[in-house]
Formats: sequence, structure tokens, C-alpha cells
Amino acid sequence: MLDFFISQAHAEGGAPAGGGMAQIIMLVGFVLIFYFLLWRPQSKRAKQHKQLINGLTKGDEIVIGGGLIGRVTKVNDEFIAMEIAEGTEVNVQKNAVAAVLPKGTLKSI
Repeated sequence: MLDFFISQAHAEGGAPAGGGMAQIIMLVGFVLIFYFLLWRPQSKRAKQHKQLINGLTKGDEIVIGGGLIGRVTKVNDEFIAMEIAEGTEVNVQKNAVAAVLPKGTLKSI
């Protein structure tokens, strides 16, 4: 009775002969896109950040993730002491350092 409104679905035969190969090629394409657009750039950024952290020395002017800027006064294995104002030091994890500023930046602010 409802056959008039709903069309019948009929199978048309098997999958095309090259269907499996097309799926493999598409999967490889997705993996390559994932590698070049996501994983590789993130790995590069992590490597650069690690080099930045390992290169910190006393006297460097830095900015941390929270937006504080200051001068490095002490460097330990995991922490640095950062002078944010004359006579005011804070201890900060090395991983919080976002960037090393050019010398003289603090005087110009």
C-alpha cells in the first residue's frame, strides 16, 4: 500500500574492481595530509621552544605565557628567577617562557 510513496531499493551488483585500491590511496592521502599539516609543524615548534628554553642565560629579557615581561636573574634546571621590577623577583618554570626579547626592550617600555 505504501509502495506508491516509497521507492524500492534494489542492489546493483558488487563493488567495482578497483574499490579497495581507491580506499588505500585515500587513507595514505589522509595520513600525508595529517603529517604535513599537523604533526610536522607542531614537532618543529616544540623543537624550537626546547632550544629557546635551553639557551636561556642570566640577563636575557623574556616574556612568559601569562604576559609578564622581565629579566632573567637566575637559571636552574627547571625554574628561572625573573626580575619584573627593581627588587621584585618571581620564580617561573622554564616551560612558561614564550619568547626571548631583544636587548633593551625593557628600557623602551
